[in-house]
Amino acid sequence: QVQLVEFGGGLVQAGGSLRLSCAASGRTFTSYSMGWFRQAPGKEREFVAALTSGTVGLYYAKYADSVKGRFTISGDNAKNTVYLQIDSLKPEDTAVYYCAATVLKSVDLTMSKWYDYWGQGTQVTVSS
Repeated sequence: QVQLVEFGGGLVQAGGSLRLSCAASGRTFTSYSMGWFRQAPGKEREFVAALTSGTVGLYYAKYADSVKGRFTISGDNAKNTVYLQIDSLKPEDTAVYYCAATVLKSVDLTMSKWYDYWGQGTQVTVSS
């Protein structure tokens, strides 16, 4: 069992930056693959980024095409926290951002169905 709490959302102007954090309690997050998803009003939840571990000391990140080059996912083992750095924000990035965790590693981490644990979400609003 793991509990996830996101924070760091807010209102920001287009072109600005935010760093979202997802703090995990319970088992250490290195036991999980971690993902970020977002859901805009009237739209389905969509994949943003994922981070999973492979060989000791190596982590693999995956990004949605729409955020490549602007979003960076990273983790801090000591703090049991995963981050999502968001740069060059656009109004279309406005959404509730959710952190998720799964014990699975060798699956398509872009698919929300593989994730067992979800945070409550944090709102990101980008003004033009």
